[in-house]
Amino acid sequence: MTHLFWRKLKNDRLAMLCLLLLALIVVVGVLAPALAPHDPTLTSIRNKYQAMSLTYPLGTDNLGRCLFSRLLFGIRTTVFYSLLAMAFTIFLGGALGLTAGYFQGRVDGVLMRACDVVLSFPGEVMIFALVGVMGPGMNNVLLAVVLVKWAWYARTIRGVVLQHGHKNYVSFARVIAAPAGHVMRRHLLPVAAADVAILASSDIGSVVLLLSALSFLGLGAQPPLPEWGNMLSEAKGVMLTHPEQMLPAGLAIAITVAAFNVVGDFLRDVFDPVYHIRNEE
Repeated sequence: MTHLFWRKLKNDRLAMLCLLLLALIVVVGVLAPALAPHDPTLTSIRNKYQAMSLTYPLGTDNLGRCLFSRLLFGIRTTVFYSLLAMAFTIFLGGALGLTAGYFQGRVDGVLMRACDVVLSFPGEVMIFALVGVMGPGMNNVLLAVVLVKWAWYARTIRGVVLQHGHKNYVSFARVIAAPAGHVMRRHLLPVAAADVAILASSDIGSVVLLLSALSFLGLGAQPPLPEWGNMLSEAKGVMLTHPEQMLPAGLAIAITVAAFNVVGDFLRDVFDPVYHIRNEE
């Protein structure tokens, strides 16, 4: 599978470009304190709405804060929180999906009924409702995303475990009384990894949009914390007089989400080529 990945990546220049772009975004986010020319929260009314210059590469906002510095630090809030939300979601959904598929019976019944309850409501509506109840803030947004999205991953992984749980190598491991944790980790988790990668890579773009939307509405990152959706919210008040204020964060969100979607399609092509064959017919 690794050889197939690299072979297809060499032939798909758009996917390679998007992977490199996402890697660059992550590196820039990690190095933001060293790369940012100014403190992203430092205000200076005298310098508000400065044009692009060597001192302020993207100009300044209504409080005189450097837009370029806020854009770089916004990676840590928008992208890194999205990746963290996906990591927690995959961990929780994976653990519960493996448990339900492996043990089945009453454990499977209880966990799948919980999934049915979660999946019976629109995910975005549930997240907005939970954040409204818990209060604004990125930690509450992160918790709400995990509580709503885990069910998709649990059900997906459970299906893979049920499909492979009766194969010879798994049955042999059970016969020799291998611990359940060992069987799940060594034999079942690897076969579920491809499905999880496809689902997560397709989902991460929507999480970035969701976190930005919540911050735009005042439910996510709170000022003066730099976040792309928050930057858009602050710029909307001067959209007619200073429309350039919306461009940095808006383009960053659009480009990042598009890159994640392209990578998601590429991974689906690698791990599930039947999907594309079915769509072409």
